Amino acid sequence: MSISKNQIKLITSLQQKKYRSREGLFVAEGIKVVGEFLKSDFELHSLFCTEDVIATYHNCGPVTISELELKKISVLKSPNKVLALFQIPTKKGVDDFGLKVMLDEINDPGNLGTIIRLCDWFGVKELICSKTTVDCYNTKVVQSTMGSLTRVAVQYVDLAEYINTSEQPFYITDMEGESVYTAKLPENGIIIMGNEANGVSAEIENLVSQKITIPRYGDIQQTESLNVATATAIILNEFRRATGKLG
Repeated sequence: MSISKNQIKLITSLQQKKYRSREGLFVAEGIKVVGEFLKSDFELHSLFCTEDVIATYHNCGPVTISELELKKISVLKSPNKVLALFQIPTKKGVDDFGLKVMLDEINDPGNLGTIIRLCDWFGVKELICSKTTVDCYNTKVVQSTMGSLTRVAVQYVDLAEYINTSEQPFYITDMEGESVYTAKLPENGIIIMGNEANGVSAEIENLVSQKITIPRYGDIQQTESLNVATATAIILNEFRRATGKLG
């Protein structure tokens, strides 16, 4: 059995959010990424692979395709043997407990993917996103998470409403905040990271009083800001270190 024109049309359409939402499907590519999703609770819809790896996926009802066909449906510069479609899971309620990260309008798929991987690395099980943050099932996001999306729940909510109804302490990352190296950091709380260009929005900033910053140590100190994913890594490390969660 080979790939059909309708299947090709479906796969390519899923590069757009409106079709992912309509079909309830997203694309995962490559042996590593697809393998992570197959081991998880995500439901497989269909799988396409080249002849040389067909035995690996014999239980998945694979469709055998050529390298040329794989290139036609892939977004990768160097497609890696397998592409699969998975069901977008039903949204779950946000659990108001634990250390979490909240994203206020993150636009770059690479940044979101890296932040999901960081959450996975530091044991943050839930990522809360504004409704204007890039879709976590964007193919570039899925690929950059390298499978971490299977272990981190991503929720899209109204941030102001969530903050107003939560009992968790919130921390905004801001250049004028207290140094993250000296602040007393709790085991449970929500760290708010802002937009790549504009930071945390004024609406959200007005709702949160606690601000933390990563101090600059350069002699001239003219660097405007850190990349949001880099800043998230440093902040999460300090929260875990402060509460004895490292090592």
